[in-house]
Amino acid sequence: MMLGQQVNLQTLSNTHWDVVVIGGGITGAGIFLESARRGLKVLLLEQQDFSWGTSSRSSKMVHGGLRYIAQGDISLTHHSLEERERLLKELPDLVVRMSYFFPIRKGQFPGRLSMQMVMIAYDALASIKDHEWLEADAVKTLFPALNGKQLKGALRYTDALTDDSRLVIRVLQEGCLEGGTARNYSKVTNIAQQEDGSMLLQVSDTTAFHQKHGNQPLHHIRAKHVFNATGLWADQLSGTAPRIRPQRGSHLFVAKDRLPIDSCLTLLHPDDKRYVFVYPWKGETCIGTTDLDHRFDIDEEAFCTEQEVDYLLKLVNHEFPGADLERSDIHSTMAGVRPIIASGAGRDPSKERRTHLVWQSNGIISVSGGKLTTFRQIALDALAAAGMIDAATHKSLLKGKTGRCFNHQLDTPKTLDQPLAGIATGAELEQQVRWILQHEMVQHLDDLMLRRLRAGNLLPDAGMSLLPQLKPLCQQVLLWNEQQWQQEVNRYQAICQRYYQPQAAEAQAFIAAQPLQA
Repeated sequence: MMLGQQVNLQTLSNTHWDVVVIGGGITGAGIFLESARRGLKVLLLEQQDFSWGTSSRSSKMVHGGLRYIAQGDISLTHHSLEERERLLKELPDLVVRMSYFFPIRKGQFPGRLSMQMVMIAYDALASIKDHEWLEADAVKTLFPALNGKQLKGALRYTDALTDDSRLVIRVLQEGCLEGGTARNYSKVTNIAQQEDGSMLLQVSDTTAFHQKHGNQPLHHIRAKHVFNATGLWADQLSGTAPRIRPQRGSHLFVAKDRLPIDSCLTLLHPDDKRYVFVYPWKGETCIGTTDLDHRFDIDEEAFCTEQEVDYLLKLVNHEFPGADLERSDIHSTMAGVRPIIASGAGRDPSKERRTHLVWQSNGIISVSGGKLTTFRQIALDALAAAGMIDAATHKSLLKGKTGRCFNHQLDTPKTLDQPLAGIATGAELEQQVRWILQHEMVQHLDDLMLRRLRAGNLLPDAGMSLLPQLKPLCQQVLLWNEQQWQQEVNRYQAICQRYYQPQAAEAQAFIAAQPLQA
């Protein structure tokens, strides 16, 4: 069966599970799928909504990462590119190939020759040949508003775009169709290893009903294996010394007519020469990302700070001098916090490696770090560490290019998953929303608007104009009465104003008041 509606926690506590996965981001979803397809009784628990954290706030790119080659991380790039090609083949509506352009200017480093060498290696690792040099005139034809000062030309290569949150849902759906069970708003508060080696988890029900009544009942769930795939929160459950370095990356969304872009531009920021992308996404133009140590409470949704807004606007207005983008042009901001495995070397955040780590303590297998693109390989590493697949099988699966990740077909409304399609309207929108409400375990209005539908990021009013059309659907499918609907609208408005808009002074004061993370 599919993801569907929630199963009662009391019912879940009556089963002795082979595997419990804690964390409903892309890493947890991958482990959930790989466990379920091996015929195991597997349960995934997420304390918030699926993909609530990093996995709905990335740059939406399924890529190898050119800079990882420059850093000498050939293995990570190779694995990422293999998985990119697999996803492009298996999920053509959700993962699409995109042309990326890297402008080269006189006196700039890296220059044409060095970047061409990197791109030759990049294509070789992906087993394709898909890059070329364009002279300045051709670049200006493609991007008339681009700053032409000292422009020599650009190197074109390809990577891929997706909707990261919808990718998580797709992986979860695949795991459910393989026999797994997943539940959001279920917080694991304690894990204890029993004398017989099994694991006993204490789980709190944090759904809207129990929050409303001030009652979050505790349930106990038993499992043979427990995977801690909680990303930023991995240190809280791992039982080991801290390993996570939280790093924030923020993005801006602006209307396409204010910054018309049909392909992705890979640009160097004028201040620190960091790579920043400007690219089309869901009918808007996205600008990002920053790369900063995140020193605020990880239980609070991340903000894009005033300084980050200024930083990204400076990049755009430098590269597109006629755009004159201002804060009033920003439809929304989006800030995510990456769970980077700390090197302990005091590195600049942008120079930390993006590899993942699997470690164990007291029967808990913890997994964190890594990239959206390599979720399948991260899951296989985790299962190998748990002894659930042997070394030969692990090696074969990592190297195999023919084995599929997705074996089931879904009847998802087609344009819902497309990363370049804007928000639907009319009957098409109603079809999408009805599907989401029936099949994707929505508990709150923000689950629908911010993560399933994306209207909160893509429409200038955070999608408030859609609510009269969506209200009868929510009331019919989710059985929300008038009072519940108004409570959800109030909650959604507060979340958008507090976390997804260019920050007002009072929001900045709130951020400053948060305790720093150790």
